Amino acid sequence: MSKLLPCPLFIGGEWTNVSGVATTPVHNPSIGEVIAETPLCGPDVVDQACRAAAEAFPKWMETPPVERARVLFKLKVLLEDHFDELALSVTREHGKTLAEARGDVRRGLENIEYACGAPSLLMGESLENVARGIDCDSIRQPLGVVAGITPFNFPAMVPLWMWPMAIACGNTFILKPSEKVPLTSIRIAELAQKAGLPPGVLNIVHGGREAVDAILRHPTIKAISFVGSTPIAKYIYETGIAHGKRVQSAGGAKNFVLIMPDADVGNSATGLMESAFGCAGERCMASSTAVAIGKAADTVLPALVDVVSKIRVGPADRDPQAQMGAVISRQHADRVCGLISQAEGEGAKPLTDGRSIKVSSAPNGFFVGPTVLDHVKPGMVTMKEEVFGPVLNVVRMEDLDAAIELANTSPYGNGAAIFTRSGKAAREFRHRIQAGMVGVNIGVPAPMAFFPFSGWHASFFGDLHVQGREGVAFYTQQKVTTTRWFSYGEGSIWSDK
Repeated sequence: MSKLLPCPLFIGGEWTNVSGVATTPVHNPSIGEVIAETPLCGPDVVDQACRAAAEAFPKWMETPPVERARVLFKLKVLLEDHFDELALSVTREHGKTLAEARGDVRRGLENIEYACGAPSLLMGESLENVARGIDCDSIRQPLGVVAGITPFNFPAMVPLWMWPMAIACGNTFILKPSEKVPLTSIRIAELAQKAGLPPGVLNIVHGGREAVDAILRHPTIKAISFVGSTPIAKYIYETGIAHGKRVQSAGGAKNFVLIMPDADVGNSATGLMESAFGCAGERCMASSTAVAIGKAADTVLPALVDVVSKIRVGPADRDPQAQMGAVISRQHADRVCGLISQAEGEGAKPLTDGRSIKVSSAPNGFFVGPTVLDHVKPGMVTMKEEVFGPVLNVVRMEDLDAAIELANTSPYGNGAAIFTRSGKAAREFRHRIQAGMVGVNIGVPAPMAFFPFSGWHASFFGDLHVQGREGVAFYTQQKVTTTRWFSYGEGSIWSDK
């Protein structure tokens, strides 16, 4: 085994390696090798980060928004200069392909670009003469110390959903990246320091549940952003608000894609393949269930099986031709294969089967091949549970109304899509589907940085989503001032008489 990479804390502008605490391994999933160990820190480390962030806040709050934006502009340039390095970092600690890792970094960069517009995004409103001689205006001010708890599946993008906008708004930030993938966040923080970000404005702590609970309960932290599974998202939300914090907590998903009989066969098959098996299915916008309506099963399914059977699975950091990489851990690979077997036992028919895949160039990698399960019925295990792996359910239904009704029975509401040539069908779907992000002939309707990532129901807990103007609103609080002057020359056109 090669030398382990360091996994330091970043508190108050200082990098510190931790000793004397338990650790958890960071794997390169493509080869099954441990590449680092994440320290599982506790409340004392969270408290240190809170004190550093609180100390940095007053000066950072008073820094003009345009100057904060200039630091982010410099960071953007540095991330572009180190783009390939960061993409390789994502691939090594996560297992996704280099093309997918580049997309991960690119989407993160887009959030920095949006945050660079802080001087405009933070502008308030004003109205003269709300009553005679009385004016009113509103401004946005930062909350103070805020925190983010991020998942393993997007090591670059999801943290960059959070802290660039938070600090652009004048807050200071504590990031707890997933203990499974801390290395990319560490490298980005190094580049932020190089860009001129003052000490204490961004801090990184490591740990598991103990660190999470310390963040949820610490009185200094005013708001928390979270992305992860629904049970944990619900826990984060309920615990955070119980301790007086503002919380945005994004959870899991069970995304439906409806295929109409008139859908373009080739584009529908490709769109389904990319949506279901991109990032090995480890994303909350993955299509987990395709509903083939009427004769669509007879036309689209053969084309889907054809394109899925040709997917090249391999170690993404060593095979530049790989189209799908590994899942995050051996335990997760075993879980996904177990769910496939359980669904088959319940009557599902595998059209492609990823349980027995062998990757000769990486025999110890955590691989599951792309799996299409046909004749899946409501109530089967893969319809109920978020598999979070390369598994696509196929349900057959006779009409659009029944398909929409089925999709709307899901407790989740993250994304949904339809493939069709019919404007009427698309409009009906868009209007009636119970999901926050909708695609029409687009399998992954994830919005750009200037729109909110707007999951519904059990896919989101809170009021204000990440990204877009909702992100600005989440990280700020409004102050409304009503003004009247009595002396001449200070706002009135009338002389004192």
